[in-house]
Amino acid sequence: MIRNCIFDWSGTLVDDLPAVWEASNSVFQRAGVAPLSLAEFRAEFSLPFKPFYDRYVPQVPLEQLEIWFHERFRQLQDWVIEIPHARLFLQFCRQHKLRTFLLSSVHPDHFAVQSAKTGFGEYLDHPYVGVWDKRTRIREIVAEHGLDPRETLFIGDMQHDVETAQWGGVRSCAVLTGFTQLARLRESGPDLIVEHLGELQHLMQKHGLELAAKPPATGTVAATADGVAAPRFPIVTVGALVFNAAGQVLLVQTQKWSNLWGIPGGKIKYGETSPEALRREVREETGLEIDDLRFVLAQDCVRSPEFYREEHFVLLNYTARCAGTPPVKLNVEAQAYRWLDLEKTWDLPLNQPTQILIREVQHGHHHH
Repeated sequence: MIRNCIFDWSGTLVDDLPAVWEASNSVFQRAGVAPLSLAEFRAEFSLPFKPFYDRYVPQVPLEQLEIWFHERFRQLQDWVIEIPHARLFLQFCRQHKLRTFLLSSVHPDHFAVQSAKTGFGEYLDHPYVGVWDKRTRIREIVAEHGLDPRETLFIGDMQHDVETAQWGGVRSCAVLTGFTQLARLRESGPDLIVEHLGELQHLMQKHGLELAAKPPATGTVAATADGVAAPRFPIVTVGALVFNAAGQVLLVQTQKWSNLWGIPGGKIKYGETSPEALRREVREETGLEIDDLRFVLAQDCVRSPEFYREEHFVLLNYTARCAGTPPVKLNVEAQAYRWLDLEKTWDLPLNQPTQILIREVQHGHHHH
């Protein structure tokens, strides 16, 4: 049973990625080094940050980097916002009397401003901030507070957080809301990867605050709270290649599919027909109203390595149209979208199921 949660701050409870990226680029600029794109920054940035800066600006002493970085970062404090589901998860911890800790490299000044602004400070019993290498502190914290490592969960968004948990002998949960992309997080071998804190809360509620040990490799049974194995079943989902009036199709990029590009869609709820589910999912994810739904094919997607967790989906794929070229309003599930001519879709790194669907639409008789 989980009784203690140790949180990372940046990328886990607050989103400061745009600010950190911008402040780092301002350091590079002052050092006469080319800036990094956001994708490059996310792929390269790591903690502890000394090796990261050593790679790009080895000629600048760390003290100078710190001064430049914090000078710019201070001006960007309003850019830092709370991450969806974080507040509810912190309230959930309070409600269930879980002890809460913060272990973060965030500068104490920035933490003071951000925790006051979000009000998150009041949910954290013991904040440890300004820690450059978290591995140096984790064992002290566990010892000092008499934490049982099996009842302690470290939640963070970077490989360094997972390594810190492993170093301290506590359980680890990686969230996809922060700096590091799925493939790199997987390499560090966390006990659990969740899309966001809302999913972690749901899992903990479902299992009475217990987190099952790593699922068996076969993945055919899920451990329930009482330790009895429950059979698992495939999840039925719907998705559509949506055409606009200009004949272009909509693709979205999502973290949970390893940052690859795919189509909007999601799970069918109990009692919904497939077309109803499809209209609802597309509306929720993109704000678009669709019609002219046409079924293309069903796909089995069993334990796709591209998806962030081991899952078995049955994918019902459609084509659909939206009137005109209405604006797309993405919800938290996707990071970016593009309208493209069908043949241009191959320029993007597409997830496997989307490749199969597009091929079928191009070569079958499913043109709108």
